[in-house]
Amino acid sequence: MAELRYNPFKDDWVMVASARQNRPQMPKDWCPFCPGSGRVPDEFDVLKYDNDFPALSMEPPEPDDVATDFFKTEKAYGKCEVILYSSDHTVTLPQLSVAHVRKLVELWCERFDELSRYEKSKYVMIFENRGEVVGVTMPHPHGQIYAYPFLPKKVGQKFESAKKYMADRGRCLFCDWLKAEQAFHKRVIFENEHFSVIIPFFAEFTYGTHIISKKHKNFITEFNDEERTSLAEMVRNTAGMYDSLFDMPFPYMMCMFNAPVNSAGIESFHFHIEFFPPMRSKEKQQFLASSETGAGAHCNPTAPEEKAEELKEAYKKYVARHKND
Repeated sequence: MAELRYNPFKDDWVMVASARQNRPQMPKDWCPFCPGSGRVPDEFDVLKYDNDFPALSMEPPEPDDVATDFFKTEKAYGKCEVILYSSDHTVTLPQLSVAHVRKLVELWCERFDELSRYEKSKYVMIFENRGEVVGVTMPHPHGQIYAYPFLPKKVGQKFESAKKYMADRGRCLFCDWLKAEQAFHKRVIFENEHFSVIIPFFAEFTYGTHIISKKHKNFITEFNDEERTSLAEMVRNTAGMYDSLFDMPFPYMMCMFNAPVNSAGIESFHFHIEFFPPMRSKEKQQFLASSETGAGAHCNPTAPEEKAEELKEAYKKYVARHKND
């Protein structure tokens, strides 16, 4: 089964993909993403790999015969790709050189451009799930890209807020937020010429940060050569900052937000990346309990200004360890 089912209470679609339930927990002595597996080239730096258990596909099957006048289904059109960060099974993103991560940024751009060209694509999400605590079954360093045939609700809320703000004030919501954070400065963790890393005033996760472009760009593909190298540096160093926080591989969900594709009004949207770390301390997980899950009303158990200081120290520690990389 692979189909979309409409939720009228949210005006949103749910991807139903029962085959994903059978995703294997890979044996420790074999990995399909490693050279020699027969699944990938013998040598590569970064690589696009079609997901073996996709929730969306370019030639989706017909939905199950369960639709009625009330219950709506659609074909699960789209694409699910895996992006391999390295051929080395044990390396982590913070251990890669900026030059290597720059190749990853280039691959992200290439795949975003390709997937955006499909007429039915409405949103292209680049993301990474890291750590068993967020459900990762494959330890080989990798992320994913989904091309959705609909605009997911949470992204749509951001998009509508940005459009309303621009219509009301004639300015970009994200640009104004960045200026406000820079003026306050305490929640700005680190910056380079083109990007800032911030734990927001309104942070929902204890250690949740944003990487935001200092220039108003809608898509990752709009960045020039210098900006793409700067983005590689910021992504690598942010992941390294997290690992240095408690001196352990830190789990997170990294979501890259570009403007919707094949849509109108995109000029109001501003490229950014969000990290959602599920830990509130080295030993304690920040669970999304009833208030967060049922009502969507988040409660951050910590002050973002205090956590910003911890993250600044973790960033300094990471940079000191890797200053020659």
